[in-house]
Amino acid sequence: MKIQAGMCAYVSGAGSGIGRGIALALAERGVRVGVCDIREDDAAETSRLIQAAGGSALTLGVDVSDRDSVEQAMVALEGAFGPIAIACNNAGIALHGVPLHEISAADWQWVIDVNIMGVIHGIQAVIPRMLAAQRPAHVVNTASIGGFQVNPNFLTGAYSMTKYAVVALSEGLHNELQGTPIGVSILAPAAVDTRIHLSERSRPERLGGATVRAQNHFMGDLLKGSMAPDDVGQRVIHAIEANELYIFTHPDTQHWLDRRHAAITAAFDQARHLAQGKPT
Repeated sequence: MKIQAGMCAYVSGAGSGIGRGIALALAERGVRVGVCDIREDDAAETSRLIQAAGGSALTLGVDVSDRDSVEQAMVALEGAFGPIAIACNNAGIALHGVPLHEISAADWQWVIDVNIMGVIHGIQAVIPRMLAAQRPAHVVNTASIGGFQVNPNFLTGAYSMTKYAVVALSEGLHNELQGTPIGVSILAPAAVDTRIHLSERSRPERLGGATVRAQNHFMGDLLKGSMAPDDVGQRVIHAIEANELYIFTHPDTQHWLDRRHAAITAAFDQARHLAQGKPT
């Protein structure tokens, strides 16, 4: 899909980090951006940056874990800027540093509602609109390199579980939309210099309210000085126009996926040997 000036885009989690990088990159191309974030002050700052550069932005306070909040944002965005041509379901939270069996029920609900249901809510709200418009459109769902493998060096199993779900949702959506003018991409970055380790400050009251999770904060040091969100935004622009399904940003991490694929291949070899009655 050729990105054209005057198009309308919905970007969740656009108040900071990767979401802000995507919003700024789209605005540079003349796209009118719905800057959506649960932290409306942060979203307003992104909008200010866009407008200062001569772009168009609408600030929207959106809790992606709430289906009605997403729907209301899209209604407001369409009313301001017209049909949504690009939807970036980017909002996500970190849940690192705690063994799976020690994660509380409330935290499980939080990470699932934001990282999985937030994408589902975005899909359910925007795809019918895009299909009705029958114009070129594109959906970008933010997963992670953690959606393709679970890093053995960090306690990130819960986060990776949700990002695996985003990958499967997106691959399924890609399959279902064949023959339509709607493209789908899966954004799978590795280390990006964001504030995702501060996710807990944005936890809504119905999911436990704002808190401090010291277990997340080691990520802040790991991410510092890594890839800039603006660079990810430019990578997303290229992928939308090239209709890429998988958007990887860190080619040096391929060996992480190779390691997993090698283990899977070995397991199939074992199954084949056993099916043939051969000793292993």
